[in-house]
Amino acid sequence: MTKPVASCSSKDANKPRFLISDLCVYLESYLKTDQIREVYRAYIFSAEAHEGQSRLSGEPYIYHPLAVARILADMRIDHKCLMAAILHDVIEDTSVGKGQIAAAFDDEIAELVDGVSKLTQINFRSRAEAQAASFRKMLLAMTKDIRVILIKLADRLHNMRTLGVMRPAKCRRIARETFEIYVPIANRLGIYSIRIELEELGFAAYWPVRYQAIKAAVKTARGNRKEVLGNIERAIRGRLEQEGLVGEVGGREKNLYSIYRKMRDKKLSFHEVVDVYAFRIVVDRQDTCYRILGSMHNLYNPVPGRFKDYIAIPKANGYQSLHTVLFGPHGISIEIQIRTEDMHHLSESGIAAHWLYKSEENEDNLARAGASDWLKNLLELQKGAGDSIEFLEHVKFDLFPDEVYVFTPRGKIMVLAKGATVIDFAYAVHSDVGAHCVAARVDRRMVPLRTRLHSGQTVEVITSPSANPSAFWLSFVVTAKARSNIRGYLKNLRGQEAIDLGKRLLEKELGAYDLKLEQVAAEKMDILLQDFGLKSLDYLLEEIGLGNRMPLLVTRRLVDSETEMPKDLAGDIYSNAPPLAIKGTEGMVVKYPKCCRPIPGDEIVATFSPGKGIVVHRHECRNIGDFRKSDSWLDVQWEKEPAGDFTTEIKVEVGNKRGSLATIASAISEMGSNIENISMEERDGLTSTLHFVLTVDDRKHVANIMRRLRMLKVVMRIYRMDG
Repeated sequence: MTKPVASCSSKDANKPRFLISDLCVYLESYLKTDQIREVYRAYIFSAEAHEGQSRLSGEPYIYHPLAVARILADMRIDHKCLMAAILHDVIEDTSVGKGQIAAAFDDEIAELVDGVSKLTQINFRSRAEAQAASFRKMLLAMTKDIRVILIKLADRLHNMRTLGVMRPAKCRRIARETFEIYVPIANRLGIYSIRIELEELGFAAYWPVRYQAIKAAVKTARGNRKEVLGNIERAIRGRLEQEGLVGEVGGREKNLYSIYRKMRDKKLSFHEVVDVYAFRIVVDRQDTCYRILGSMHNLYNPVPGRFKDYIAIPKANGYQSLHTVLFGPHGISIEIQIRTEDMHHLSESGIAAHWLYKSEENEDNLARAGASDWLKNLLELQKGAGDSIEFLEHVKFDLFPDEVYVFTPRGKIMVLAKGATVIDFAYAVHSDVGAHCVAARVDRRMVPLRTRLHSGQTVEVITSPSANPSAFWLSFVVTAKARSNIRGYLKNLRGQEAIDLGKRLLEKELGAYDLKLEQVAAEKMDILLQDFGLKSLDYLLEEIGLGNRMPLLVTRRLVDSETEMPKDLAGDIYSNAPPLAIKGTEGMVVKYPKCCRPIPGDEIVATFSPGKGIVVHRHECRNIGDFRKSDSWLDVQWEKEPAGDFTTEIKVEVGNKRGSLATIASAISEMGSNIENISMEERDGLTSTLHFVLTVDDRKHVANIMRRLRMLKVVMRIYRMDG
């Protein structure tokens, strides 16, 4: 059997290896003897399963899972989570299955191990899709048991520690994935210690030259800072003694990545960042935090606008502390964090700080409450996402490090991503509130729905039962919940519109045979659906409506051989059924392209566009030449009373006179039309050409607008753009 030892990081390569016996001795500080015995049994099982396997460094594979368990042990995680950590690669990398783990241990441990394991039995089209699917599986397992992500974070941390044996390109890819996903998750769960180390290791792997340059500069600067740091620390301790306040004072080292990020994001020089002196004061009680804050503001003047009270309003991950920036001696800046011991412990380990799994105790734990809200949000994202890649995209949107704190009319605090809008707020309150939002008041003033919110504002949402989400909202919402819900609604809407259109198209073709859809034999329909691999008639109609299947060819398959084919269709691959009537209210499955912008009253034709539905063109449009009398051709016409808004483009040549544009815009508005877009090109200095994209009812409406504009003295020539 593999010798019971475990891997250390590359930077600790010269230190003695960490033994399973060391882990067991460490666990005696907080676990019972029988629980430690179970952890050892999991180690024996994992060592036997990984027998003969090695890491890229040449070390026996068992080193890695044991190191992962040690990282979790430092956070005082329960023994079952430690067992799952030691077993976490068994399903993925050996022949042992989930059932065998459940039989050897229990279902709880088997579920934890399975939650961390990647999907290896499914063939994916790309690496990105495989990674997204595995990530989705892990996050959904996390919603049932959050220990899954704790194991994964520890696994990623040890992999980052031992990244040096891999190719530079792979190091950069893994580092980038760490920055995009695992660092934000650690931050979201408030696990500061893991987040900081992942950032440092990722920085060294992704930007090695920048890392070494800043590391060397910090080492040089540190020697010059010792005396100043000592003087400030003595001044702080002296003031606390004068006030009779007790607190543990310590200098706080800025990590290299935070220095680099501040230099990059705020366009600061190295010395501007390093010359900020940081201190942390840890006290016993919450009220002492505020008393010490007052004494610090008496010692040095505070910098206006640089005070943050995360005790009264904690961060979404449960983080609590007072932050203030002071003008120190000689004009230097001093950052001070003031917190209690519990707050400090929580800031280091987040949700793992007060780990009481499946316990009703400690329900007011802010990290646990924040994580619970996030997990509920993940389940909502899962319901609205179409595939794994889209789900991963939503999660990335949701992992913003910066936050905005706003209030409901009743005074409840809502935490949103930085840049969040009124729509994001509405969806954060409830999915139904977001879906039916029509207007909003911010600090009692009416504002547009795309208004970006700022901390401290009070937001009131006005809803209407008849209102629905708009595709336009996707251009400005920033939270994953809002984006996912809007996309989900649009997908369902588009699906129903496609079914309705597909039914009309199929019935149009069946009409050429004097048949209706309900008259088609059920056996014939079942055979066709089976041949196409579709579950039901609705799926077939949706495929037709989206342009993925030609209704004429589907009709030929559905018509019985006994049914007499109309003579005008015999030997012809094209349909002679009556043209499809376009209502203008078909929604997203009927499109009117910009090349000719058809409107009611124009002679029109249409083509099928796979995945999009049908595209309607004006009969004279130059872009349809290649489609005439092809499989994708469709005869269409307007209904007698079409509805909806249509856009058209007119070109107006005007003299260069002051107020010309305002005069024309006013006349268009008088005629009941809305201007969607205006562009202008100057010709010879005396005249200009204006292009207007207008919302109109039909061809007659356009004619009336053009007739009105011709009456204006500034207009020299006007005509409608064609295809």
